[in-house]
Amino acid sequence: MSRTKRSGRSTRRSVAGAAPATVDDYIARTPEPARSMLRTMRAAIRAAVPPDTAEIISYRIPAFRRKRVLVWYAAFANHCSLFPTGSIIEAFQRDLDGYVISKGTIQFPLDRPVPTVLIKKLVRARVAAADSRRP
Repeated sequence: MSRTKRSGRSTRRSVAGAAPATVDDYIARTPEPARSMLRTMRAAIRAAVPPDTAEIISYRIPAFRRKRVLVWYAAFANHCSLFPTGSIIEAFQRDLDGYVISKGTIQFPLDRPVPTVLIKKLVRARVAAADSRRP
């Protein structure tokens, strides 16, 4: 990765080139087995969000947005990550036992099945939290 500096902030640029324009483009650029995992995660998230939720690229990774971004997800060398916000991760700490987590990220190893039931549960909680904050 190379870094570029803009307005005093550092941003990461992919060595592969330009940012993906669409979620389909992002997934197509992802090598297997992460590509299959992303497709499964995408379907699980889509099943858990309201129909008016849009798929976008945000911070160079796929996201689902409904007034605000609800969740992001992305592929890495050895895992795919879900970014449902720190408060959701904190609320579901027990359910996440066995996964690598950080303040706002859950890592799903590529060599394990995608926990679609868990992903749907997390996303539904994130939608409910976002809806409760709406004016």
